Amino acid sequence: MNMLLLEAAGGGAAEMIHNTARTFGVDAPHLVAQMVSFAIVAFLLHRFAYRPILQVLEDRKLRIAESLANAEKIKVELAQAEASRQEIIQRAGAQANQLIAEARAAAAQVQEAETRKAIAAAEQIIAKAREAAIQDHDRMMAELKQEIGRLVVETTAKVSGKILTAEDQQRLIQETTRELAA
Repeated sequence: MNMLLLEAAGGGAAEMIHNTARTFGVDAPHLVAQMVSFAIVAFLLHRFAYRPILQVLEDRKLRIAESLANAEKIKVELAQAEASRQEIIQRAGAQANQLIAEARAAAAQVQEAETRKAIAAAEQIIAKAREAAIQDHDRMMAELKQEIGRLVVETTAKVSGKILTAEDQQRLIQETTRELAA
């Protein structure tokens, strides 16, 4: 049928096309069979390969967006913890200053010998208050470092999409603690 159309279109051109097709081994039944095979393979690839790959990419995109949102939430929590720590340090300093002022007021009312005793007691109270403030600060920093380490491990596990071993978790916590200390 194709040959009839080619012959009707033009005698010389049709014969040339027919000869070229014969030279390269092109015949209509094989060409149609190859086109049908190609269409089937293209359909199957589209249905069973291309769509699942797109779905996997979309899922990964959603996980990355979720991880970024979690990272932002962690930053906010860290800022809140830092603000809380600063507030506690300021309160401890105010308490220490208040204790100093009270001790000096009481010392002014006592005789000179009693004044020396009161000043010594006040200095001990100040030292204890400062020591307590330092201990509170150190304890809070240790807790903060542990929490940040835990959050870094969780975020790293979510972002990387794998379960971290205990060794990996410990290494990440130590690295985070070193960076916070610096």
